[in-house]
Amino acid sequence: MTARRPFGPRYAFVVVGVAFVSLLAAAGMRSAPGVLMTPLQEAFGWSRSQVSLAAAVGLFLMGLVGPFAAALMQTLGIRRTLVGGLALMSAATGLSLLMTQPWHYIATWGVLSGLGSGAVGMVLGAAVVNRWFVANRGLMMGLLSAATATGSLIFLPTMAALAEGGGWRPVAILVSLVTAALIPVVLLLMPERPAAIGLRPYGAAEDAAPSPPGSAVDGLRLALGVLARGVRTPAFWLLFATFFVCGLTTNGLVGVHLISFCADMGLPLTMAAGLLALMGLFDLVGTTASGWLTDRYDPRKLLCVYYALRGLSLVVLPFTDFGAMSLTVFAVFYGLDWIATVPPTVRLANENFGDREGPIVFGWVLVGHQAGAATAALGAGVLRDLSGRYTEAFMLAGALAIVAAALALMIGRRQEAPALAPA
Repeated sequence: MTARRPFGPRYAFVVVGVAFVSLLAAAGMRSAPGVLMTPLQEAFGWSRSQVSLAAAVGLFLMGLVGPFAAALMQTLGIRRTLVGGLALMSAATGLSLLMTQPWHYIATWGVLSGLGSGAVGMVLGAAVVNRWFVANRGLMMGLLSAATATGSLIFLPTMAALAEGGGWRPVAILVSLVTAALIPVVLLLMPERPAAIGLRPYGAAEDAAPSPPGSAVDGLRLALGVLARGVRTPAFWLLFATFFVCGLTTNGLVGVHLISFCADMGLPLTMAAGLLALMGLFDLVGTTASGWLTDRYDPRKLLCVYYALRGLSLVVLPFTDFGAMSLTVFAVFYGLDWIATVPPTVRLANENFGDREGPIVFGWVLVGHQAGAATAALGAGVLRDLSGRYTEAFMLAGALAIVAAALALMIGRRQEAPALAPA
């Protein structure tokens, strides 16, 4: 007997809402190291490279966990995997209140939080959209992708204000409490699949075939099996390479180091955090619009435009005057393009590998994204320590984005099915 819920066939949008809130909490946690960099240096005397290393480890593990989390969502279930990720994030940031050494920071905000946030990352959005929607998949994926920007929008100014007034500890407490509070929300409001409440996926003409239940071992086998099949195709490696550059130019470079870059140029912490929050606001618009465009246009051409514009903006930034006008223009321009790459990338993964394996392939591609993010998070910190400036890091990232624009046009499309009309 199924337990029915309110909103009828539109309950799928409630599930998207729960996923959106979970994703923005994870995004808030992953953006915190950018705010904590200066307070931790002041509190413990740690170098920029040491603090950057924890951010790099967390970003990389978040990506590495992604494909296994996607497979677990197919076997153990979305709800169990999500609850486990939230619990680990809360425990990790709570334990960091006891840290006194750099390796404590790496273990908590790097290793443990990276493992937890990997289960509450972009693979969650792909799994939820594929299971709960047939119509408007691109739009819903764009909305969930934008949750990462919204997390920065909500949390960064608050975390910056807490850090200026009370150091790094209030930031850790805030993240731990928020992630813990979401666990009962997920348990109450997120059914495992539409059939559990007597529904079909939104826009489906018939019931979707349920995935067979499985164990964690089955999830591991599925993740590795999909990887073995994926690496034999050019599409996988092109998606991996372009998403490597995506992570390098966003979460790793701008997400971790832009606040410190602004501090080097004489801007206060709260103003720099407000700049990232402004980017988050415009990325909410840009990424949602990208989802709408992905339902209608060739995703390869969209990716080409996104990466090219991103590269140009990164090359120009170090040569601006860092005044209010130039930074605002950069924030708006870059914000519209921040994670607009996700919906086209997810669509290309689904087209080439199918609805069941597509989210898992996307999880492996996300490993590339987070490897790029980790590379930039650590590499830019080392370059800053060596040269005393960020100019070279931003110039190199911009050049790689131009290369990614060219690679995007080379991605094949196995299925040329027409886009679904919005319901």
